Amino acid sequence: MSDIMKSFREELWFEIKNRRAYINITPKVEEALKKSGIREGICLVNAMHITSSVFINDDEQGLLQDYDDFLEGLAPHEPVSKYRHNRTGEDNADAHIKRQIMGREVVVAITNGRLDFGPWEQIFYGEFDGRRRKRVLVKIIGE
Repeated sequence: MSDIMKSFREELWFEIKNRRAYINITPKVEEALKKSGIREGICLVNAMHITSSVFINDDEQGLLQDYDDFLEGLAPHEPVSKYRHNRTGEDNADAHIKRQIMGREVVVAITNGRLDFGPWEQIFYGEFDGRRRKRVLVKIIGE
């Protein structure tokens, strides 16, 4: 093992045309890992906006639709007048709540130059208030 700790940072940018979407970003994170040259360490992936999320789960369309239905049931977008936050002139209070439920970031171990996942695990970007550019940070630390 080397005594030299390395750090790599990359931003992934998204501009989702719809209000909500769930995108498997695992291939983009794997590309960043390959660029980093890091073989052993950790990879942090976090949403850099308060109305989007990064989470790990199975890439199965039924499950993703179940998430969307569940979140919309807990914090429906409309009526927008029901949220105090929307009195500021925005209409995205529900997106803030959805992000809080789904989480800001994930951390994945890196072993032998690969993301060390369990069965079926994939990294997703969850968008809850799209229609503008947003970014996700990939920070990889190790050797």
